[in-house]
Amino acid sequence: MSYVRTPEHRRLKAELIGRWRPWERSTGPRTDIGKAKVARNAFKGGMRPTLRNLARALRDHARSLRSVS
Repeated sequence: MSYVRTPEHRRLKAELIGRWRPWERSTGPRTDIGKAKVARNAFKGGMRPTLRNLARALRDHARSLRSVS
């Protein structure tokens, strides 16, 4: 059976979190290692850096061909 949140459950959770107020104690990463780790949170991987390097190489190559002719 799946977990179902009723309106009553949501109200109670909101009230508890309002009393608990975890955002007031949140400090984020404190060490350099922790900061480096969270800096990559949004990174999804992919080809963008590779494509950027390829485009740069192609531009450089085109410039060198223009200077030869």
